[in-house]
Amino acid sequence: MIVLPGGVRRYPGYLDRAEQEALVEVIRQVVSVAPLYVPVMPRSGQPMSVRMTNCGMLGWVTDRDRGYRYQETHPVTGAPWPPLPPRLMEIWRDVGETPLEPEACLVNFYSDEARMGLHQDRDEREFSAPVVSISLGNACLFRIGGLERKDRTTSVRLESGDIVVLGGDSRLLFHGVDRIYPNTSTLLKNGGRINLTLRRVNPAQ
Repeated sequence: MIVLPGGVRRYPGYLDRAEQEALVEVIRQVVSVAPLYVPVMPRSGQPMSVRMTNCGMLGWVTDRDRGYRYQETHPVTGAPWPPLPPRLMEIWRDVGETPLEPEACLVNFYSDEARMGLHQDRDEREFSAPVVSISLGNACLFRIGGLERKDRTTSVRLESGDIVVLGGDSRLLFHGVDRIYPNTSTLLKNGGRINLTLRRVNPAQ
């Protein structure tokens, strides 16, 4: 484990190649039930550069009229999200350092041109649990900042199989993806990057 600025925890190479391939197959099964779609920004309706879907009890979605939120169904198909795969639950329990269970896994697919601007993960109601982020496919340049958008940032390259955990004091830090490095992994046949973010949404009952 490597501790990045702000207390962000990075687990380089947490998943070996065989585990990465197995997880990609799991995600393909998720996508077969809950297809990737292009989300749009609140108010402007501008499409994001990533395609996304979810698995778990809840899924994170965004649209022009209702904005950022969690809901129980796919916004295009109207079907419930598929359940969280057991392997993702195992990863959460291993690195999450929390007794709370995840309720959502956001699946983002980045083409080689996609980006993700600086943002906070703050649409959840429970901030004591971390956000666990899993990288698969091409490497990316990940940027982490502070609790304000204007705070100084640090950038680190994430490789396929790396895991990053934003928890504790780092839970609400601004972060984003500045670029994807094409042809840096052969994991995904057509290139690109998959990012999985496991989240707890609601407080314990």
